[in-house]
Amino acid sequence: MHSKIITKVFGILLMLYSISLVPPLLISLLYGDGSVFAFSSVLLGVLLVGVFLWYPTRNFKQELKIRDGFVVVVMFWSVLGLVGALPFYIEQDVPLSLTDAIFESFSGLTTTGATVITGLDDLPHGILWYRQQLQWMGGMGIIVLAVAILPMLGIGGMQLYRAETPGPVKDSKIAPRISETAKTLWYLYLGLTVACAIGYWMAGMNWFDAFGHSFSTVAIGGFSTHDASIGYFDNTSVEAVAIVFMFLSGINFALHFTAFRNFSLTPYRWDPEFKAYASLLIGGTVIVTSYLCFKGIYPTWEEAFRYGIFQTVSIATTTGFANAEFSAWPAFLPVMLIMMSFIGGSAGSTAGGMKMIRFVLLFKQGTREIKGLLHPNAIMPVKLNGKPIPEKVMAAVWGFLSVYVFTFAVLMLIIMAMGVDQITAFSAIAAMMNNLGPGLGEVASNFETMSDPVKWVLTFAMLLGRLEIFTLLVLFTAAFWRK
Repeated sequence: MHSKIITKVFGILLMLYSISLVPPLLISLLYGDGSVFAFSSVLLGVLLVGVFLWYPTRNFKQELKIRDGFVVVVMFWSVLGLVGALPFYIEQDVPLSLTDAIFESFSGLTTTGATVITGLDDLPHGILWYRQQLQWMGGMGIIVLAVAILPMLGIGGMQLYRAETPGPVKDSKIAPRISETAKTLWYLYLGLTVACAIGYWMAGMNWFDAFGHSFSTVAIGGFSTHDASIGYFDNTSVEAVAIVFMFLSGINFALHFTAFRNFSLTPYRWDPEFKAYASLLIGGTVIVTSYLCFKGIYPTWEEAFRYGIFQTVSIATTTGFANAEFSAWPAFLPVMLIMMSFIGGSAGSTAGGMKMIRFVLLFKQGTREIKGLLHPNAIMPVKLNGKPIPEKVMAAVWGFLSVYVFTFAVLMLIIMAMGVDQITAFSAIAAMMNNLGPGLGEVASNFETMSDPVKWVLTFAMLLGRLEIFTLLVLFTAAFWRK
C-alpha cells in the first residue's frame, strides 16, 4: 500500500467534509439557536487536520491501487463517523454522552436512521439540519463525490468507486469515465432532492422541514425533525410525497439516468430488478392493508390503506419513516416488514438491505437447481434479461449471503449475551445491518435504553451494512496485509 497517496486522499476528504459544516453553521446563525460554537470549532479543527495531512503530500501523484481504495473508504467512514459526532457532543443543548454522539453520527452517515435522541422538536435548528444533512451526504457516499473531484487533482478514482459500491453490478458505469459517472449520479441525486423538497413544501411543510425531510427521504435515511416522524404532520399529501420519493430513491440510479436520457419509461419496464422491486412493494402493501382490515385495526379500508402502504414502502425500502406505530400491529405484520427490509431496494440506489438484484439471482439459482433434479445432464445457466450470468457472479452472490447470515447471527448472539432479549436483538441487528432504523421490542421507538457496549456493537453493524460487509471485513483478513 502507498501511505503517501492514502494520506493525501484522506486530507482532501477531510477538507471536503469541513466545508459541509458551513450550511448548519449558517442555519444556526439564521435562527440564533446558540449552536454556532459547536459547528465553527469542528469546522476549523477538521479543516486544519485535513490541510496538515494534504499539504506535505500535495505534489505526490500515483494511481490508487485496489487495496488503497479499501483502506481509504473504511478509514474515512470510520473517522468521519467519529468526527461527525463532535457537534452532537459539544453542543450543550444536546445532552449526549460520547457513545451516544458517535452512535447518532454513524446512524446518520450510514443512513440507518436509528436515534438515541428524544425531544427533537426542542433541539437547535442547526443541529436538526446537521442530522438531516449527514444522511443526505451518506446517501450517495461522500466518496463518490470525491471521485468526481479527485481526477482534477491528479488522482484516479476507480479504486475508490469499486470499494464504495461492491456487488454484482459494481462494474457497470453510466459514463465512459468514472468521474463523469460520479458527477451524473450526483446531478440525479441533487435533482431528486430538490424535487422532493418542493413536493413537501407544496404539501404543507415549511421550508426547513421540507428540505430536512427531503434529505432523509432521498437518502432513504429516516431521520426527522420531529419525534413523531412523518406522523407529526398528519397530512396525507405529505405522506404521498414521501411514498413517491422513497419508491424512486430505492431504484437503481443508473436506471433513472437511462430513462431520463432517453425520455422513456421503457428501461423500467424491461429491467428485471425493477419489476421485482415494484412487485414486492405492491404485494406487501396488499397483504398489510388486507390484514389490517381483517383484524379491524383501522375502522375503514381507506385508513388501513393509508397506513399500510406508507409503512410497507418505508420499511421495505429501509427508510424507516413512521406515520403509525407499526410495532404495535399484530405480530405477523411487524415481522413481515422487518423481513422485507432484508431484501431492501435496488443495487445502485440509496436503499439498504441485501439488494433486490441478489435475491432475483438467488431465486433464479434456486429454480435452476429444482430443474436440475429433473434434467441432471442439462446445462442451464442463470439468465438475466436473456443474458447468462457468469458463474463467478453467482458464486459472489452466494458468498455474500452466507457471510451476511453468519455475521448477523454472531452479532445477534453477542448482544443477547449482553442482556438484550431475543426479539429486540433480532430486530436491532436487522435494523442496523439493513440500515433500516426502527426495530421491535425495546428499540421500537429509539435506542436510548441500550447499554453502551450494545451501542458499539450496533454501530459496527451499521458500518457493515453501509459498506456491504466485504469492504469492511476484508481488512480483517491476513491476506489483505500480505505484500
